[in-house]
Amino acid sequence: MKDKFLIYLLFLLVSASMLTSCAGSKSNAMATGGEVTGVRGTSLGEPAPFGMVAIPKGSLQVGIEDGDTLWGAGFPVRDISVDGFWMDQTEVSNAKYRQFVQWVRDSIIRERLADPNYGGDESYKIVEDKEGNPITPHLNWNKNIPWRKATEEEQKAIESVYIIHPIDGTKMLDANQMNYRYEVYDYAQAALRRNRLNPEERDLNTDHAVSTADVMISKDTAYIDDEGKIVRQTITRPLSGPWDFLNTYIVNIYPDTTCWINDFKNAENERYMRLYFSNPAYDDYPVVGVSWEQATAFCRWRTDFLLRGLGSNGNDVQPYRLPTEIEWEFAARGKDGNPFPWEAPDVKSEKGCFYANFKPDRGNYTKDGSLITSKCGIFSANSNGLYDMAGNVAEWTSTVYTEAGVQAMSDMNPELRYNAAKEDPYRLKKKSVRGGSWKDPESMIRSAWRSYEYQNQPRSYIGFRCVRSMVRDGSGEKNKGKK
Repeated sequence: MKDKFLIYLLFLLVSASMLTSCAGSKSNAMATGGEVTGVRGTSLGEPAPFGMVAIPKGSLQVGIEDGDTLWGAGFPVRDISVDGFWMDQTEVSNAKYRQFVQWVRDSIIRERLADPNYGGDESYKIVEDKEGNPITPHLNWNKNIPWRKATEEEQKAIESVYIIHPIDGTKMLDANQMNYRYEVYDYAQAALRRNRLNPEERDLNTDHAVSTADVMISKDTAYIDDEGKIVRQTITRPLSGPWDFLNTYIVNIYPDTTCWINDFKNAENERYMRLYFSNPAYDDYPVVGVSWEQATAFCRWRTDFLLRGLGSNGNDVQPYRLPTEIEWEFAARGKDGNPFPWEAPDVKSEKGCFYANFKPDRGNYTKDGSLITSKCGIFSANSNGLYDMAGNVAEWTSTVYTEAGVQAMSDMNPELRYNAAKEDPYRLKKKSVRGGSWKDPESMIRSAWRSYEYQNQPRSYIGFRCVRSMVRDGSGEKNKGKK
């Protein structure tokens, strides 16, 4: 019955599309003289996303081919090709990530303002459409939070997301409450032939008997228990419908500011722990202390935030995501595939000016002008218009780290993904990190340098930037057929 319903729903959608496409024409067959000319849609084009630059499709030999293994580390070499994509010009800053944190804070407050235990103002939630029909309840972001003139119950809701430090009396945001819930439909798994709901579609070889055995599917789910703790589970069960490919995640998204202490033993870094993320002086510095899981959650929130702003005009918008490991190297090398993001073979100009923020020599951190991170974008961009693709902070990618690297992937849009479950061995939770950071020597800021970190481990030297796939990359078409 479910399969019949899905087929019927698909028929209705196709029929509606055909009616819309043919509107205004007396007879499509008569208009074309019976010839098949195609049904064409209307493309509105794709505007450049804010703060991003276009990386046109192309090919590159990734890795290191000159035999320099960089301290004995292996770097697989392979010719690859990638589609065009949009990439953030700079690493995500503290100010941008703070917007994410404050959005989560405000969503919690709005939920509580609508809760009868905090006054029960139903106007903070929308439960029906303009015609009065019931819809899935969601927050009303047009309803302002009464920050200044709140009633006693409203003030209780607002204050509920803050805590008072028991020793020094400082009022601060309760980081433990900053949890972001999101859902991801796994289109790739749903598209696999072996996961078809109809057993006859799973194997097209007519010499094989149709197997009606259950197809087992694994999906991620999460919830918050009675103690306020996030419980993440991976459920394995027989495939029953499209909902089996919908994964639910809940991530605490507040940066781990203690990374400045934990990453450097016997160092006086308390000022960075207390000020780096929260003080406006660091607004334009790259956010750090963010795990791979938190960076992925930010990409999802950024997508939803954009779609809310676009409304019905955002149907074809590609989601924000972390770059693949190969996309990152392709973008970092620039248009000429240089070893560094800049053209020169050295790390500084003839005048002695450094091209990036890293650790020159054996420990003179300040020789390049910075002790720790530097403001995003103060060094020159590469030929793709991207800043800080070497040094400043290393950057998360979406790719699982393996020694084989690109050799284990396709040579077209190469990627290797694995959503490690909580119960998986820790070695399966390695994610590729690229670019080197402010604390790394010259060899580790080369575009081909490969490193990793565990997906739940925040560091004071790892940040990230987002990418978006292009709806269509038409670069090179004007030169098609020319010599």
